[in-house]
Amino acid sequence: MSTLHLISHPLVQHKLTLMRQKDASTNSFRRLLDELSTLMAYEVTRDMPLQDVEIETPLETMTGQMIDGKKLVLVSILRAGDGFLDGMLRVVPGARVGHIGLYRDPDTLQPVEYYFKMPSEMSERDVVVVDPMLATGNSAAAAVARIKQLNPKSIKFVCLLAAPEGVAVMQAAHPDVDIYTAAVDRELNDHGYILPGLGDAGDRIFGTK
Repeated sequence: MSTLHLISHPLVQHKLTLMRQKDASTNSFRRLLDELSTLMAYEVTRDMPLQDVEIETPLETMTGQMIDGKKLVLVSILRAGDGFLDGMLRVVPGARVGHIGLYRDPDTLQPVEYYFKMPSEMSERDVVVVDPMLATGNSAAAAVARIKQLNPKSIKFVCLLAAPEGVAVMQAAHPDVDIYTAAVDRELNDHGYILPGLGDAGDRIFGTK
């Protein structure tokens, strides 16, 4: 079974509480999400493999360490996942970026892919999938399944908030993919929104309804 990593750092929890407030402006919400994604990136990348490299400092030669393998890939689940990207790219500016677009079929309620664009040589890369909300888990599970077709070295999933139902779906579908989140809330309502949650993340990021 995959591991659920709860990122409980005081700064993360403080900023998340500010984001949850219904009167937070679009500008404030977007800025806080950017700051949170930067903080969370440190935890997500904590166990990335390193390799020894010989370098020249201004004074002498030494052995340093750098991330091993091809550059990391951050994969955004459109559209709300894009709100996560800039903060994470600030920590790993050399990362490649992939996008996957999914919508829910109104008849079958199943995710349907409408966009998929990934960097080359995915079999040599570690992947971090980002989406602010893990609600039902259906879109996240579908996105990870699609990415697995490219046989990356590893996949992690990062979200701001998760519902127990979404965590269960992801762990059942992808027991090899660890989940990182700032909070696991109480439940989903009848419309698939996380309670107490923070509303529709995409609408609050982009100022739409």
